[in-house]
Parts: sequence; C-alpha cells; structure tokens
Amino acid sequence: MTQMKDMTQSRSGARLTLAQVFESLLKRPVPVRFTAYDGSAYGPEDAPITLELKNERGLAYLVTAPGDLGMARAYVSGDLDIHGIHPGDPYEGMVLLLRAMRFRRPSPAQVVQLLRSIGLAHMVPPAPPPQEHLPRWRRLVEGFRHSPERDGKVIQHHYDVSNRFYEMVLGPSMTYTCAVYETEDATLEEAQHAKYDLVARKLDLQQGQRLLDVGCGWGGMVRHAAREYGVRALGVTLSKEQAEWAQHRIKEEGLDHLAEVRHLDYREVQETGFDAVSSIGLTEHIGVDNYPAYFSFLRDKMLPGARLLNHCITRPDNKPTQTGAFIDRYVFPDGELTGSGKIITEAQDAGLEVQHEENLRVHYAKTLAGWSANLEANWDECVAEVGEGTARVWGLYMAGSRMGFERNEIQLHQVLATRTDDDGTSGFPLRPNW
Repeated sequence: MTQMKDMTQSRSGARLTLAQVFESLLKRPVPVRFTAYDGSAYGPEDAPITLELKNERGLAYLVTAPGDLGMARAYVSGDLDIHGIHPGDPYEGMVLLLRAMRFRRPSPAQVVQLLRSIGLAHMVPPAPPPQEHLPRWRRLVEGFRHSPERDGKVIQHHYDVSNRFYEMVLGPSMTYTCAVYETEDATLEEAQHAKYDLVARKLDLQQGQRLLDVGCGWGGMVRHAAREYGVRALGVTLSKEQAEWAQHRIKEEGLDHLAEVRHLDYREVQETGFDAVSSIGLTEHIGVDNYPAYFSFLRDKMLPGARLLNHCITRPDNKPTQTGAFIDRYVFPDGELTGSGKIITEAQDAGLEVQHEENLRVHYAKTLAGWSANLEANWDECVAEVGEGTARVWGLYMAGSRMGFERNEIQLHQVLATRTDDDGTSGFPLRPNW
C-alpha cells in the first residue's frame, strides 16, 4: 500500500520512507491517506482524510513529543495538514481518525530501524509554537500553582485572546459555558438564555436581592439576573478584557444601576450578605486542593438560607487524573477536573447543604457543536483577528472536547446548595420549583 518516490527497499535494517514508518506503526490498515515531504505515501488515494506531513520540523514535533502534544504542535504550526476537514470544525475527521487508527508498540529491533530511518537530527525538539504555554515546572516563576498571580497569568492566556474573536465564536450571548437545550432544534442563543434562566430559577432570584457571580466571564449571568429579575448583581473575573467588555455592555443595556463587573480575583471580594451566589465555569480553574477554601469562602459570603449554584466540567469518576498535555499547554493551563462526588463532598464539608445536582453532559456536546459551526462560518475573519495557529488550536480543542462529552469522558454538573441555618431552616421547597 506504500508508494515511494525513492524506491528505497524496506527489508529488515534498511532505511524506511516516512510513509513506511507510518504504516509500520499501525495495527491494521486504515481508510486514511498519509503523504510526506520525502515524496512517500500510504493509503488509498480516494480516502476521505489525508494527513500531510509537510516538513522536517513537523517530523521533529511528532517524534520528540509522541501523543497529542506532538500532533498539536505540528498541526498548529502548519507543519501537519489534515485535508478533507475544515480546520474550524474538524470533528468528523477526528471521529474517523479515533475510530480507525490503532498504533502498536514496536519491538526493540524495530525501534532501532525506525530511529535510523527518522534520523537522529530529528530527535532534537524544535521550539514549540507561540500559542503553547510554558510546561508546569517552568510556571513556577509565575508563582505557586493557583496563587492569585499565577491564576491571573493562565486566565489571560486563554481568555484575553480577543473579544472580537470570542464574539464570532460564541455568538451574541458572549457566553463561554455549557448551554441548556430545551428542545433538539433550539438555537445556541436560545439555549444560552435557557441556561441563565435555569440558574436564576434554581437560585430562586427575586427582585431586590443581591447576587454574587464569581468567574463571571463577559457578564452574561449578571446582566440576565439584573434585566430579567431586578437583582443587584456583582460579577468578578480575572480577565481584564472580559471585565471591560462586560461593563460596556451593562451600560449599553441601561443596567448599570443594578449590575457591575469588576476585574478582580474572587478571593478579593470584600462584600458579604448575598442572597445567592453563582459560579459558572470557575471551579475548573481553582485546583482540587483549593476546594475547601473555595466553598468556605463562598459560604461566608452568603446569608442564612442563601443558595449557591456551582456549574462546572467534571470527570465521570472521582479518581485523580492528570490533565492531557494538549489541554494543559494550549487551552487551560493549570486546569483540573474531578468528579461531581468530590465537588459535593467538599461543598458539604464546608457547611453547605446540597439540595440538588444535575448532569448536563449531552448539552455541552451540542454547545461545542454550535461554537465550532460559528468558527467555521467566520474562519477567515477569525484567522485575520488572532492568526491561523490560534484559530487551529480552537478548532482542534472544541472538536476534541465535543467528542469527550459525547463519549462520557467528561461531564458537566450543576450542584445546588444552601447555607442552611443552625436550626435546619434552608428555605428550600418540598420539591424543586424550576
């Protein structure tokens, strides 16, 4: 199945072409074509997907960082192209590759042959693409993990890309968290509105109450609570660009008498006595070891009988699991996930009474499909705004995350808790009323 521009023989011990190297690592033939800069090729010419390794730097990325990190480096830098898919939404191609491609572990003798074929010069790691964040050990110069200083740096890495870029990808709601689809044919905007209203109803927001929204993003929940429920809402975010955008939109909507977004670490909020607290997409960033302090801090901000809604990505179990290299370096540096059981336990241990929890996993898969469609539709403008490398990161990350939610590798849980009074009064109804 391998065609060679240079008819190099592949007998044992001979130097292999790159296509032969690729083929030798496969457990079985795949309906994918592979072409390389040395002129070699593998796979059917009419394959729906073609992987094109364009240069020696791409090869060096692949062999010096095997797995998702090396693939990401080569793809983001443009040294590896995937034909047959759109870079804004490579979901279909990634599904095909995941299902079809199975690699085997070579024998010691084969390793020697592969190294000889690849060449030792390619075993020197090239500098990573500029979109890649520092490895964890080098982030120590930015402060200890999850210190305010280091958290600020990693939040800026992900969220201060470009507000215009986020407007094109997220849509008018400017909401970068899981939506709630009340029907299969609901639009992304309808689903984001439904999510905010579900949070508001779970919190039982009433006119004149005070809401604290930690990790508020572009202020979507703050504005919804003020506009729809007459609530006085304070949001805080570590992203300066988010805070500036949110404040501008609050004034545009005439909500500045009720709503405010500050560029501030949630741990620095001085006000207390809130009737409700929402945390939508923050818990993933704070670190599992910091859950006790996090939930205790939020509890101390709440009035007796107040409610907390914690909305975050989780794992399907509660076992300690390391974040993948691609996500850690390119998407959420220092991000950590655990199961909903751990989140509920820590909330309870902080003195909160957990009243309800809900898994919205399938809703996040649909949300990501909507964002990917937006990126594809606005691809040229997104590339002009942030560069092709960054746009490729987002296409890859969102399609991969969609697959993760669909395959139940990650989930999204909303946990609702109350600060129940010492006499057992929680203010919670006999049955949920939302």
